[in-house]
Amino acid sequence: MKIAALLATTAIALAFAAPAQADMTIGILVPTTGSEATYGQDMANAVNLAITEINAAGGIMGGQLTSVIGDDGCDPQAAVNAASKLASSDVVGVVGGYCSGATVPTLKIFGDAGIPFVIAAANSTKLIPANPGNAFMINSTGNDQVTKAVEYFTAQGVKSLAIVNQGDAYSQDLADLTKTAWEGAGNTVPAFEVANKGEQDYSAIVTAIRSANPDAVFWTAYYADGGLLIRQLRQAGYQGKIAVGDGSNSPELFAIAGSAAEGVVGFSNPTAEFLPEAKDFITDYTAAYGSAPGPYAPLAYDGMNLLAEAIKAAGSADAAAITEALKASDYTGIAGQITFTPENTLARSNFVVLQGAGGKWALAE
Repeated sequence: MKIAALLATTAIALAFAAPAQADMTIGILVPTTGSEATYGQDMANAVNLAITEINAAGGIMGGQLTSVIGDDGCDPQAAVNAASKLASSDVVGVVGGYCSGATVPTLKIFGDAGIPFVIAAANSTKLIPANPGNAFMINSTGNDQVTKAVEYFTAQGVKSLAIVNQGDAYSQDLADLTKTAWEGAGNTVPAFEVANKGEQDYSAIVTAIRSANPDAVFWTAYYADGGLLIRQLRQAGYQGKIAVGDGSNSPELFAIAGSAAEGVVGFSNPTAEFLPEAKDFITDYTAAYGSAPGPYAPLAYDGMNLLAEAIKAAGSADAAAITEALKASDYTGIAGQITFTPENTLARSNFVVLQGAGGKWALAE
């Protein structure tokens, strides 16, 4: 009788239990081709590592996670095509977004589809007014980077600053914000230059900078081209300080610039090697992919885990419920705490100052 009663009680409980959630697909929007493919594949790897761990721990509400990658090529048109592909792939959410210029046009696509989007790297302030409300930036914005840059340059006694960008949503935004803040603090910008993406010969810009003779040069674009500019500046005899934005925080900068990158300063999100909580992540990532995680792997990993927590809090794969859960997030990942402002931007600054030493980045503060 006791066994029969137990079986009856179990049957009743199961009858009223919530059904197991079906398997869910996560979209990953990153560049896996083009000049920024190294960053993009690294971010995709980190998202998939998080998915593997989540599945190994039982998945979400009884369902397992799979992923599909949309290659945005760091190009706006390619990004529109990739986002449209993801939006039609029945994804419950998207993690990624590296190049701001490629990310901006995807916001409407994901917004129209109601798909929650965790933006792990892209941080141009141009993303903010374009956000229909379902996108969440977990990297600090360009405003935070400018604050860190101005603080650093001022502490170093810099008075005149040359700024070089590539005219895209990320680098031009950072350049414009820096110029406004720098001149607003009573300093000068004697050279404000725009380079073409993929440029090999920077002689005209180098000549303009040497003629202006600024105390420092700030490259606000990506590492693939920034490394060449740095090398050519030093070869031409420029002796002032050189700084780069977070689009150039890759170790690959040193492979391209060589010894010219020694002493170069970088304003960066916290990368894995400088995060105490990332020790196990580094070990697991390296074991899975055969190389150390790159600059945006921690944020991509945190982004996937943040989305997973929001799905759990929503209790279903309903996009609107997941979006509301993301708005209320208070999650601590390996890169630190994630809460959001009313604009869905990270509610703190995560920027640190790095410096090139011995062919790699080291903390400068």
